Amino acid sequence: MRTFHSETHRLHFPQAELSGGQFVTPYERPSRVEYVLNRLAERGFPKVEAPGAVDVAPIRAMCDAGYLEFLETAWEQWKAEGMEGEIIAASFPARRMQIARPPRNIDGKAGYYALASETAITRGTWEAAQGSAACAQAATRAVIGGDRAAFALCRPPGHHATADMYGGYCFINNAALAADQFRASGAAKVAVLDIDFHHGNGTQDILYDRGDVFFASLHGAPEDAFPYFLGYADETGTGAGEGATANYPMAPGTAYDLWSGALDDALARIRAFGAEALVVSLGVDAYKDDPISFFKLDSPDFMDAGRRIATLNLPTVFCMEGGYAIEAVGVNAVNVLEGFEGA
Repeated sequence: MRTFHSETHRLHFPQAELSGGQFVTPYERPSRVEYVLNRLAERGFPKVEAPGAVDVAPIRAMCDAGYLEFLETAWEQWKAEGMEGEIIAASFPARRMQIARPPRNIDGKAGYYALASETAITRGTWEAAQGSAACAQAATRAVIGGDRAAFALCRPPGHHATADMYGGYCFINNAALAADQFRASGAAKVAVLDIDFHHGNGTQDILYDRGDVFFASLHGAPEDAFPYFLGYADETGTGAGEGATANYPMAPGTAYDLWSGALDDALARIRAFGAEALVVSLGVDAYKDDPISFFKLDSPDFMDAGRRIATLNLPTVFCMEGGYAIEAVGVNAVNVLEGFEGA
């Protein structure tokens, strides 16, 4: 399995994240990638490839124009208005406030386009986000070209990003971008399977009214886990997309027996849907020692999950998402890939 990775990810390294009432070093940090790269090399995967230039046209087709302009210009505007430090949203359009008119002031604009305040923007964030999207595009091209599967080692991740909001460490939704790329290549139906501990709210939001892409997410129950406000089991799609969303919210302490049952059900739904290609949002923060999750999967469980996913026998792109037990993230992510390849 080929892996695509961009060194531009290093340009996005916020120095602070608001967590538990304190500013801490972000859980989503560049060293996560190093552990994955090292494990890929240890396990004999092919040499990692650079993705090439990003194709911005599909990103512009998927995302709100004002949102993309914000991402492109936010840092310059922040500095031009005399702000110090990094961009951290501090004010949000809440219930009964205006949501149709973004502010001119960069502080207000950041809150308008943010869905959570833990995600900071730095000088290199936009370039890193484009490099991450380029990885997803390159991996999808490889699979369209005949590879059984490919791994997009995306950073920053993408599944929390909507067409017009960032947050949860995400800016461009790589999984949705890959799904659209499969569709543009001729696949009549595509599935996105999100196994990250946190609900793929951005992916669901983008795909919710579409009947050509099936979305399934296994995640911590929104009553208890970020992003809190989406991911309930009764969210099944709307309009043409009715029935094309399947959410599997699970309680604190969920272990692999229950989690794998949800996975099997999601895989059965994908088969019944008739998907011709698969995108996997590969988060490994369901791991038992992850600092910001509450599931209890162990490293061998991720190997078995990969084997189960392989039974779909579909052209598959894996897009890296979360996983914050830093020293285990490489083992767990590569276990999924090895399980898939060995099936």
